[in-house]
Amino acid sequence: MFKVHENLRDSFFSVGGGGVFHGDALQILKELPDKIVQCCVTSPPYWKLKDYGVKGQIGLESTPEEYTEKLVSVFHEVRRVLKDDGTLWINLGDTYCRGWAHCGVKTKELVGIPWRVAFALQRDGWYLRSDVIWHKPDAMPEGVNDRPTRAHEYIFLMTKGKNYYYNADAIREPHKPESIKRMAYKYKGYRKIKSLSERPHYRNPEHMCHPLGRNKRSVWTIPKSGSRGNHSATFPSEIPEICIKAGSKAGDIILDPFAGSGTTLQSTQQLGRIPMGIELNKKYVKKLIIPTILNAT
Repeated sequence: MFKVHENLRDSFFSVGGGGVFHGDALQILKELPDKIVQCCVTSPPYWKLKDYGVKGQIGLESTPEEYTEKLVSVFHEVRRVLKDDGTLWINLGDTYCRGWAHCGVKTKELVGIPWRVAFALQRDGWYLRSDVIWHKPDAMPEGVNDRPTRAHEYIFLMTKGKNYYYNADAIREPHKPESIKRMAYKYKGYRKIKSLSERPHYRNPEHMCHPLGRNKRSVWTIPKSGSRGNHSATFPSEIPEICIKAGSKAGDIILDPFAGSGTTLQSTQQLGRIPMGIELNKKYVKKLIIPTILNAT
């Protein structure tokens, strides 16, 4: 459990060894102490996607620049509360300009929101370590015949510095059968081979095919999640599970400053970490997030 500042006690709901704050993400984050969070996994409201009917919500800004600026401000505070070896995993979707006055691009053009945000965070001091493609095999059809149907979103791995905690073994994926066969054929026991520097060294077949699986790839094929309650923009629990396993250890605090329906906090609880959420919509806090965490306990 983490200590809650007296200024935040009225907005805090304790649940599952951690809890969730009701309020504006930026204002809540400013009241949190430095370097208490090991990993942040979140999916902010997408630009121009949905009006949640809550005053102060992010996502309805008139321009991509304004939207990006607000997210940079929030994640600037996230970086402060994150431990020096912590990681940020942020899921963002894109949109097309539909003739809005201040898109910054021409009508029908892809706005490029995920990369606008990623580069802005990079300029603000974050290290952009990886872009992951979340491939949706069950993507919804689109009524278009002049471009491909969108079936992916982005997940960015960002860090405070060059060195950070990352458990590659916790998220390894199975080797392809042909890789195992190839290694068994080529490397029977130890075999002398040459490196790129032309210096001879010895390579064990286990090093070529790690016993726990191959390193996680940057394309994750995961079916999308259905709606939960009145929240339609939920993402599948497998996404935060991967991020949490890679970015933290048991007992660490995991933050989601845009908790939504509570998917990240649910995975946090199930994996033996401490959930810390922030959500602007009080109905989501009481009717979705708290029951979701309790069900995972």
